[in-house]
Amino acid sequence: MTRSPDVSVVVAVYNTMPYLTECLNSLVRQSIGLDRLEIVAVDDGSTDDSGAELDRFAERYPGVVKVLHQENSGGPAAPSNRALEIVSGRFVYFIGSDDYLGDEALERMVSYADEHDSDVVVGKMVGTNGRYVHQKLYEETSPDISLYASSLPFTLANTKLFRRELVEKHQLRFPEDMPVGSDQPFTIEACVRARKISVLGDYTCYYAVKRGDASNITYRADHLARLRCATRIMEHTAALIEAGPQRDAVFKRHFEWELSKLLLDDFPALPVETRRQICEGLAVLLEAYFTDGLRDATGVKRRVRFGLAQRGAVDELTRAIADEAEHGTPPFLLEGDRAFAPYPGFRDAAVGLDDRWYEVRETVAGRLSAGTRLESADWEQHGTELSCVVRLRTGITGDTSSAVIALAQGAMPQSADKPGARRLPKDAPRPKRSGTLTAEAANDGGTLLTARIPLALTRTKRGVRLYVEVAGSWYEIPVRTEGLPMPLARRWGSTDPHRVAANTNTKGRLVITTAPLWEPKSGVGARLRRTLSRSKRK
Repeated sequence: MTRSPDVSVVVAVYNTMPYLTECLNSLVRQSIGLDRLEIVAVDDGSTDDSGAELDRFAERYPGVVKVLHQENSGGPAAPSNRALEIVSGRFVYFIGSDDYLGDEALERMVSYADEHDSDVVVGKMVGTNGRYVHQKLYEETSPDISLYASSLPFTLANTKLFRRELVEKHQLRFPEDMPVGSDQPFTIEACVRARKISVLGDYTCYYAVKRGDASNITYRADHLARLRCATRIMEHTAALIEAGPQRDAVFKRHFEWELSKLLLDDFPALPVETRRQICEGLAVLLEAYFTDGLRDATGVKRRVRFGLAQRGAVDELTRAIADEAEHGTPPFLLEGDRAFAPYPGFRDAAVGLDDRWYEVRETVAGRLSAGTRLESADWEQHGTELSCVVRLRTGITGDTSSAVIALAQGAMPQSADKPGARRLPKDAPRPKRSGTLTAEAANDGGTLLTARIPLALTRTKRGVRLYVEVAGSWYEIPVRTEGLPMPLARRWGSTDPHRVAANTNTKGRLVITTAPLWEPKSGVGARLRRTLSRSKRK
């Protein structure tokens, strides 16, 4: 009798021992049961023991594990397509031969697809051995999500459950001339044409393994190969989705992910001709698909790199990446309520990018914190008045009149950015300056701020923080001591003597503490204080 499995699992295999064994074991022990399961594995010309391991499983599980052997094709597309020609399940599922499934994965996904009449089911996927997998899509289980109004565009691997009727109706196949990313055209078209897409986020279905030898083809592909594949993916997508917000929602992923990776810290070390070709290829995609909406929603660092690539400003782009890798983000230029990141090419007529490419629109708390460091802290006394003198270097230039260095009571909220800075809520009271503050340009960029903050004879513990307004938002930045020596504690005040100290707290931040040298607890103490006061007046 002919078997009619519920789900066919496709495994494209090339030299993945010993990971392949765990992959296959995770399939044959699926809770859905062998009678509802079909495994079609295609050995793409492996030169290790992968082919023999597949044959061993086929012999052990006859009728369940089917193995095909072929000459090496150079990628997973051809073996996946060959498997699709013979699968017979109601659903088809794809798995990398170095990955593995949770025991209940297939049963849960098939059941959910049947319950909700889903054409595509995305089961929760996690990375192992340090492999990164985008997690936002899996925050909750949902029977019906949109490709255009969810984080699905950032989860476009084919490691999903597809209704085979959908696959055959639209003859969905993998482009065999793409060494990397060949699963994306398949997945994107399936999601565009699906009646319903579901997400299972309450059970880990898929474990994506980072191999110790980094031999996965994705890791080996060079810049130009990845550019060509990204171009194919975007051209295919553009043919499926007309220009507008829906296409932008999908392409946001490709600009932030595939294309951005071509302009990372390794770019300056590439041959000049390779850099030029990358810029030429990017220029075509940027001109065709990088809409004003996508540009304005892109962070300034990535936006500037794209702009320089589009203009063919290879030297400026190379310098922008190399300078940032060595020195960090350039100091922000403040002009009224606008802020700019003056990377190379800023206001350079030869480059021809207008200010919008360099304008800061996103939250920059972390970068402001990274650009702020303590130069020195000391005490300054005039008569009976004592001030804390704090000298900071900060990553802002231009109109720094909004800057305030103040002593803040209480700890910062847990919601503060990891470096410790935070953007203040819109309704938060604006910081007030006490004492004086002067600003001067630093020789190596940024601004040196010197604040003289008067201290009061009170019991307080306050953190030293910088407040500054950038692009219409106020930021609070704690001052880190960075191992600098602190001034010695000092006593001041005659009739009411206090002690002031500058310390580093457990988070490495500068804290100023003032406290009375003694606190009278009896009438004797109070009388002594009055006696000292009278003696001082005489």
